[in-house]
Amino acid sequence: MNVGVPKEIKPLEGRIALTPTAVGELVRAGHALYVQTGAGESSGYSDEDYRSAGAMLLPDAAALYGHAQLIVKVKEPVAAEYPLLRPEHLLFCYLHLAAVPELARVLQAKRLTAVAFETVPHGRHLPLLAPMSVIAGKLAVQIGATLLHAPQGGRGVLLGGLGDAERGRVTVLGAGEAGGAAAALAAALGAEVTVFARSPESLARMRALGPNVQAQVSAPEAIETALRATDLLVGAVLITGARAPRLVTETMVQAMPRGAVIVDISVDQGGCIETIRPTDYSKPTYVAHGVTHFAVTNMPGAVPRTASQALSAVLLPYVLRLARADWNTDADLRAGVNILNGKLVHPAVAAALQQA
Repeated sequence: MNVGVPKEIKPLEGRIALTPTAVGELVRAGHALYVQTGAGESSGYSDEDYRSAGAMLLPDAAALYGHAQLIVKVKEPVAAEYPLLRPEHLLFCYLHLAAVPELARVLQAKRLTAVAFETVPHGRHLPLLAPMSVIAGKLAVQIGATLLHAPQGGRGVLLGGLGDAERGRVTVLGAGEAGGAAAALAAALGAEVTVFARSPESLARMRALGPNVQAQVSAPEAIETALRATDLLVGAVLITGARAPRLVTETMVQAMPRGAVIVDISVDQGGCIETIRPTDYSKPTYVAHGVTHFAVTNMPGAVPRTASQALSAVLLPYVLRLARADWNTDADLRAGVNILNGKLVHPAVAAALQQA
């Protein structure tokens, strides 16, 4: 199959879906690999690295989409890429269609097939979402800690405290890959951490992080109480394929301390906080009710070298399967299909779009 890897064009998105090592594996498997010129530069991979791995370099997106059947990219297509999509394309990337119904309509009109990273399961896990969720969880704490600095408009709180100084307070909604990573890093920094989750297993796992971590069953009253003293709120709620549930109301945000920070990782699925709206790295934050909101929809794009390596490693086996004519016999890939020849087929995504 002809496999194409385009350059990402979302603002300050430096990731690339496949590293030269992965490209080499696909070439050795007999596939033709096309990579857009400059696609790997922000991740530290030169055009020569891809050429040496056996890829053919193409000068622009139009040429790449014209040659390729299987399009492997990181983020969903944006408006400038819509005209390049064709019915014969098999699109493999993060889609998050529940939050972008206009993209779902475009893909349906194009009559192509699209498999979303975030809906490909393996048992109870989402292996193609997991590494980026972990990165986003860690970034949420790193970014949030910086936004709490007074020169950034924050409360002037050091998350770990010092001596007789009080520790910063971090509230995390969700204890999956992203929430768990955020809680673990915040706890390691010395913050007082409260995690809200639903399952007994998740609650036990969070409590095991250390004595400075509390884990509570998610309930509106408990969340509201915690937020009144929260310095950093991390939203990390996920329902596969669906819009994130709104767990934090505008009234709750109004009651937070002035200069507090919200980082909503779930914004790419619509967000779990009522005051959240998507941003990008060109203007990542805004202030609402005296609280700084960080809502970048491609958070791992800030660390493209690390993120590209992690993503490519988990993607390669799935790309090798997708590049086969009988890929739809693979149960996991079949479950990850959102659009099939222009028809919306993923139940959770379809339900979310009907409610949009």
